[in-house]
Amino acid sequence: MTASQAVRIGVLGCADVAQRRTLPSLRDVPGLTLTAMASRSPERAREFAERFGGVPLDSYEALLESDDVDAVYVPLPPALHEEWVGKALRAGKHVLVEKPFATDAEQASRMLALAAECGRVLMENLMFLHHGQHERVCQMVAHGAIGEPRHFEGVFGFPPLCGDDYRYDPVLGGGALLDAGIYPLRAATLQLGQELEPEGAVLVRDPQSGVDVSGHALLHTPSGHIAQVSFGFEFAYRCVYSLWGSEGRIVLDRAYTPPWWHQPTIRIERDDRVEEIRLPAQDQFASSLRAFAGAVLGSARPHDEPEDVLRQARLIERIRNCASEIIR
Repeated sequence: MTASQAVRIGVLGCADVAQRRTLPSLRDVPGLTLTAMASRSPERAREFAERFGGVPLDSYEALLESDDVDAVYVPLPPALHEEWVGKALRAGKHVLVEKPFATDAEQASRMLALAAECGRVLMENLMFLHHGQHERVCQMVAHGAIGEPRHFEGVFGFPPLCGDDYRYDPVLGGGALLDAGIYPLRAATLQLGQELEPEGAVLVRDPQSGVDVSGHALLHTPSGHIAQVSFGFEFAYRCVYSLWGSEGRIVLDRAYTPPWWHQPTIRIERDDRVEEIRLPAQDQFASSLRAFAGAVLGSARPHDEPEDVLRQARLIERIRNCASEIIR
């Protein structure tokens, strides 16, 4: 496949995130063509195909057998990722898998090893990494905007979900750490480096569903940089991170899930001066899809290399293992 060709992509599972965010963005991404839509429900596959395009298929297997599909987008619940990512890779397809990549580090390691063995691109759709606001923050920090960055604080929380949402099902890989905690955790490693280690954590568990619905973690680097992250789906919406340095602080609101029309504002606080920098709006779902198409076509590399994905999975696992649990 050459850079002048379009990647023919099929959707394996008509999930809510695909309907609300990914597929509306996919229509405007050069280098990607939606060719197939698979669901266990023929009616749902037809509904999605009528709205977004592609041929409706009534089984995941039919999509993986299709000669009109070069790559597969997998927005299934996390516990199903290894099975269907593995089948897609063995069928010769490139894969964009919805976050979280896997439910544990062993799964992540096996999936990445299989992708390498099959010679196929396997990328996690952790879309916020592809928004230019984070690169701009990194550039500002590198140029000394706040001196030496020493403390990161990240928060991502939102109100309770519908009771039948898979995120309340431990069998399907539910829970707030995997679903919401990965955002501030990945932002923390983006800004403070990959050496962050958990010092302690608390996970609040719902007695009925059995999943963690909120949590907090304290992490540090060997050199003493500190990160605090809070997350969950039992709060009013909050989506922010800040970097506190030796000479000032940077604050980024709507950090993880800005809508496509949102113009981000980076706030810089130094002594008694506050500066605000307004950035252009950007569709981070479209940016993630463009990065995937570029990786498949050989014209770009994913933002996260396999080692980054595996480090993140291991970090989440260490937080879970060290966490104190509270039953609410």
